[in-house]
Formats: sequence, C-alpha cells, structure tokens
Amino acid sequence: MSELIDIHSPFMLGRIRLQNRLVMAPMTRARANADGTPGPFAAKYYGQRAGVGLTITEGTQPSENGQGYPMTPGIYTDAHVAGWREVNDAIHGRDGHVFYQLMHAGRMSHPYNTPHHRQAVAPSAIAPGEQIYTLHGMKDIPVPRALSVEEIQTTVADYAHAAKRAIESGADGVEIHGIAYLIHQFLAVSANQRTDRYGGTFENRARFAIEVAQAVVAAIGADRTGIRLSPGFTGMGLSHGSEGPDLFRYLVRELNKLGLAYIHIVHYGEDYILHEFRRIWDQAIILNRPGRARDQIGEDIASGLADLESYGALVLANPDFVDRIASGGPLQSPDPHTYFGTSSLGAEVGYTDFPTLAVYPITGLKQRSDEA
Repeated sequence: MSELIDIHSPFMLGRIRLQNRLVMAPMTRARANADGTPGPFAAKYYGQRAGVGLTITEGTQPSENGQGYPMTPGIYTDAHVAGWREVNDAIHGRDGHVFYQLMHAGRMSHPYNTPHHRQAVAPSAIAPGEQIYTLHGMKDIPVPRALSVEEIQTTVADYAHAAKRAIESGADGVEIHGIAYLIHQFLAVSANQRTDRYGGTFENRARFAIEVAQAVVAAIGADRTGIRLSPGFTGMGLSHGSEGPDLFRYLVRELNKLGLAYIHIVHYGEDYILHEFRRIWDQAIILNRPGRARDQIGEDIASGLADLESYGALVLANPDFVDRIASGGPLQSPDPHTYFGTSSLGAEVGYTDFPTLAVYPITGLKQRSDEA
C-alpha cells in the first residue's frame, strides 16, 4: 500500500477542501420513498460513511422521465429538496462533503418504474435487449421513444434545474452520470442512430453530454460540477465502435474547456487512455477500479495518475472505511442480496447495520474480504 499521507492528505476540489482523498462511489440502493424523497434511513446511511473526503450519492433522477428503477430518489421537487437536506446535514456534521449524482436512465427504464408510467425516452427507438427489475417482477425493457430535438433541449434544462435544486438542498455539487444511461446512450453507436446534429459523427454524439455539462455549469458553477465516464464500459447493449478512443479524447478535451471540478473514471482496462486523460485534463481526476485489491489502495494517487480514488462496496460494508485503511483493520463484505430495496429482515439490514471498529475491536472482527 502507498504511503498513508498520500491517501489521507487533504485536497482542494473546486471550492471545497476534502479531509482526505478517498471517495464514496455512487451506488443505487433503491430505498427511496414512493415520491422520490430519500428514505427514512438515508441520512443515517450517508452520515455513517461521511469519514471519506467526498460522498457521491446514488443516482438521482433530474425529472420524471429520468427515472429508471423503482424506489430511486429524485431532486426536482420541493419535497426532494427537503428530504435531501437531512442527508446533507448528516454528512456535513462529520465535516464531509457531498455531490449528488444526476442520473437520467434513458432507455434503461420501464413504465412501471416511473411516476407517470410513460414509455422511456432515448436517442433512438432501440431497446437494449435486456430485462429490468420492477415492483411487478423482472420485465423486458420496451422499445424507447426517440427524443425530438426540442425534447433534448428540455432534458438539458432538466439537468440544470436539478443541479440548482441540489445546491438549494445543501449539496456541495453534482456529478453528471455519463455511464450506461442517457448520456452514454447518446455516445454509443449501438443506441444512437440519429441523423440530426445529435447523431452520426462522434462529435455529434458527444454534443448532448457537452450541452448538459454547459447547462449545469451555467446553473451552479464549474467548480461544483463533475462528470463520470467510462471509455471501457460496453454493458447494457452499448458499443462505441472503432472510434471509441477518439470519441472519449474529444469529449474530455471539450469538457476540460469548461473547467469542471473533476472527471470520475470507472476503469475497465484502458490504461493508455487514462494516461492520456491525465495529460489533457487540467482539473482533478477521481479513479475507480472495480475489484481493486486492498494492497493497491492509494497506488493511483501515489503514481500521480489520479488525485482521488473512489470505492463502492467496501464503503457500503465499512462505514468507517477510512479508519480501517489507516489502522490496517479488516474489511467487511456486503451481502449482494441486500444491495437493493428493503430486506425482509428489516429496513436497516445491509444498509445501516454494519459494525465499526469502535464497536468490534480489530482483533475481534472477522475479515471477510480484501477486494475493493
């Protein structure tokens, strides 16, 4: 493991000073109320984990059209703002900071999962060929409706509105979700077969992502705005074709012009392009490597490839993740059966019931995993 000072040193991210360089990655938990407000234990869940420098929340829809899964939160109504304010207070009460992840699911949705029960929207009327969970069981994802140019502009405005509401609720900023869902669907040739200015060339396919980022920056400021990308992601029926590397180089260069606080890269083996991003990106880079081994925590910070590292399942299962890394304590693993929704064993099971080292000393807690 790299020197602890690399991981635990403070870092200026935009206008905020993070207490360390460890980040809680966004993780869908499907525990929101029916109206999209955070659930009754959300403030406790996030507050427990606020020892990390930055918390990035679960994907949060910017509009009714943006919802993809049941029981996910929103940030576009007065009730949403009030509900999230409690979460923010819990995080800030531990000197933590929080960015909401704005996630429009696009075609990865089902009418059963949205408040208006309408057909999903996407760049083109192409289904992903997958199933999705609904409260009525697993269902085939229907063919989405292609957005008109006017509706694209409305969707861009929805992102900006949601960003304003996030700041109103007390968030420190927002992260635009650019993996798998609507923004990524515009990038992917397999999901975007438009012939207007939002389709065809990779410059056109990147236009929507850039316009969303521009609108959010105009609404809340570049230093409060981040974006999550993954050049190597090819799930959910998405493919970039042979121009994938050129597309992401172009996109990152264009986004760099906006002065965003960070890009958050989920890494799937594209080492060469990570080094290119480091050269062409002037602000912070957050790097997430799924399955990172414990003894590799901090390596990307020590090497200079990243400024911060994000972790998902390990922060989920270890609310005192930072303390465990600092002390060399054992790491617990989550139960995948409790990732989404409430457990039949109780609403807090697999959510807020993980013990900390303060409760169970290091010598008395069984280590279950070394995987990040």
